[in-house]
Amino acid sequence: MAPSPVLTPSGVSALLARHGLRPDRRLGQHFLADLNIARRIAGLAGVGAGDRVFEIGAGIGSLTVALAETGAEVVALELDRRLGAALAETVAGCAAPDRVHVALGDALDVDLGALLGDHEWHCVSNLPYNVAAPVVVRLLEEAPMVHALLVMVQREVAERLVAPAGSRTRGRVSVLVEYHARAALAGAIGRTVFVPRPRVDSALVRLERWPEPPVSVPSTERLFSLVKAGFGQRRKQLRGALRPLLGSTADEVLRAAAVDPSARAEALDLDQWAAIARACPEAA
Repeated sequence: MAPSPVLTPSGVSALLARHGLRPDRRLGQHFLADLNIARRIAGLAGVGAGDRVFEIGAGIGSLTVALAETGAEVVALELDRRLGAALAETVAGCAAPDRVHVALGDALDVDLGALLGDHEWHCVSNLPYNVAAPVVVRLLEEAPMVHALLVMVQREVAERLVAPAGSRTRGRVSVLVEYHARAALAGAIGRTVFVPRPRVDSALVRLERWPEPPVSVPSTERLFSLVKAGFGQRRKQLRGALRPLLGSTADEVLRAAAVDPSARAEALDLDQWAAIARACPEAA
């Protein structure tokens, strides 16, 4: 395949100049400018003919081109309407422009059901840094049709998404991801492959949705209200962090769940959080 001139730093800069564009750092815009990296991501996603791919933050279409090359059908969502003409130019020059549908909208509030329907989807995206974690959370919570994700995010965000129990980077989002999907780091991405060059490194995270949640709880609302409270005051022992929810029963509930009341939130795995949720009185 002949390399697209867009997928080089000079090609990206020229495309932006033709359309009178400058990257908007407020929107976390750092455009991928390396064909090999784009194809590597598409390859790691394992998508091909017959698959449907949802790309969030399509930008000027650098990754879109590589995804279309695989034979997959691509819905490319972009928030910034200024990029519409540049994205259309890139898509028109790719191997199969008819396999790409460009949509304008915000991944945090777009109607996912209307956009994706009931089919099975992969999400393969270079997510904007400023909304990466909330977008992943929304897909896991509200888009069951998306059964697998391969997303490029800021390295620190990647570490939080996959952080196991006991890790200093573990937080509320780590537990939420653990509830919904099997998650793992899938590779590192350096700063030099973007225009403009970001101040941080990036990483790929692979998430595969569980067929069923791996733990049983009375309600997910109860589970995640506990997780939120625990990490909301992460310097406190659990007995103190959960007291606003559980009151004077906090110690009793934790001991009933076989959890040390003096432990801190990051020490607990999903099974332990689920045990606390099951041990809570119904009114909690």
